[in-house]
Amino acid sequence: MNAEQRYVRVSGPRQLEELAGDEQRPAPDGVVVDITYSGICGTDVHGYTDGHMLPPAVFGHEWTGTVRAIGDEVSHVRVGQRVIGGVGPACGACRQCLAGHYRQCDTAFAEANGVDEAAPAHGAFATRVRVSARRVIPVPEGISDVEAALVEPATVTFHAVRRTALEPGSVVVVQGAGPIGLLTAQHARNAGAGQVIVSEPSPARRNAAEKLGFSEVVAPQDLPDLLSEATGGLGADVLFECAGVASLLQPSAELVRRGGVLALLGFPLTESTVSYGDWQSRELTVIGSLAYNHEDFMGTMRAITQKRIDVASLHTGTVGLSQLGDMLEELDSGKSAHAKVLVDPRA
Repeated sequence: MNAEQRYVRVSGPRQLEELAGDEQRPAPDGVVVDITYSGICGTDVHGYTDGHMLPPAVFGHEWTGTVRAIGDEVSHVRVGQRVIGGVGPACGACRQCLAGHYRQCDTAFAEANGVDEAAPAHGAFATRVRVSARRVIPVPEGISDVEAALVEPATVTFHAVRRTALEPGSVVVVQGAGPIGLLTAQHARNAGAGQVIVSEPSPARRNAAEKLGFSEVVAPQDLPDLLSEATGGLGADVLFECAGVASLLQPSAELVRRGGVLALLGFPLTESTVSYGDWQSRELTVIGSLAYNHEDFMGTMRAITQKRIDVASLHTGTVGLSQLGDMLEELDSGKSAHAKVLVDPRA
């Protein structure tokens, strides 16, 4: 095996550099993973265009690969085993855990955001990555490599739906039919939603939602009338905002019934203006969601294995490391037909 590794990192606004490094040994409680695929996330696109907003480990955070080497203290994975990058179980020692809030474990949250003490020096747009063994999760046999590469975004959405404690029979609106919206809609359906309405301006993305079995898929301008008809004018029980457009926050809230839930997945990069009085008087429950817990990965992989969600159909292209910059530009243009693009560092 070639001891040299290659990786790509952001070096400035819309600037990438490809670097090479020598073979790295794992830490005693760490592993080295040969990367099979890394998914390109909207966060990666924002980090590329901005040039400095992302911790280095986050640029290329959706990944799967094969364990190349393990530290002396590692026992839950073996060399040659397929794994995905995730977060470890609640640590039991941080302030949140000691206060009984294990789902808000500070250690796992730091791992999810690439700022833990063991965070790698670069993300997984690379031939290999050196990480804490806490962060690698074995991949079941029933999951393909492509599906494994999509477990991370599917887990983001699993976590978000789980946080809403969605009640069976709920009328759900999913705003935005990109990869995050399409995965959210599938998890909401699995959670018992009685009706799932998907709102999306792009005809291609509306078509993708329909292929996943969603029959009520509309352009944004048609959503208010359809929702009013479906609910007798009440509004959605739960609305998942997956577009991340700051100007949509208040209009999204107004589509939720009094006492309903506004769930926030999209991450706007600018400030939003909302009507505090409107939210208060209608007793809205607003639930923010960022990243995931270790147990969310377990639930997501079970759903994929049992064919309860389809992640593979979201994969629309694969590029090599040398093509990453061009693909980031295309995805940022807003004109790309791609849903989820994977990077194969071996190409």
